[in-house]
Amino acid sequence: MTTAPQLAPMVKSLALTVGLGLVALLVAVLTTGSSGAAGVGVGLATVCSFFGLGTVVLALVAAVSPAASLLVALLTYTLQVVLVGLLFVALRRSGALGTSIDAGWLSGTLIVGTLVWITAQVVVHTRARQPVYDLPSDGPQAGSS
Repeated sequence: MTTAPQLAPMVKSLALTVGLGLVALLVAVLTTGSSGAAGVGVGLATVCSFFGLGTVVLALVAAVSPAASLLVALLTYTLQVVLVGLLFVALRRSGALGTSIDAGWLSGTLIVGTLVWITAQVVVHTRARQPVYDLPSDGPQAGSS
């Protein structure tokens, strides 16, 4: 099994998330200026990089050991939540959050971007036609059900 089919949903999710981010960036620039744009930019970069990297790691693990996929998915998600928390702490301690980076736009972009990414992943995976089992090499038997 190759990892290409598992990465196709990531590309679609990435495209939808970036599209939404560009719309949010335009609205942020028009309403709050550069601090809103910085908030959207940091939020969009965080969502795309964290979820993109998580999807790649999970696809690679699933290709090697499908049994370990759930464990790696849970660990990756936990690490992502911790890293987002650390990002907020680092931005707050640096003084950038609230001054040069709008906290509202950052938070909103993280939340909406995450929802868009996850929704796109669910829709793409539920529409994907992946065989659950392998058919015998000589094809289906006549008369078997």
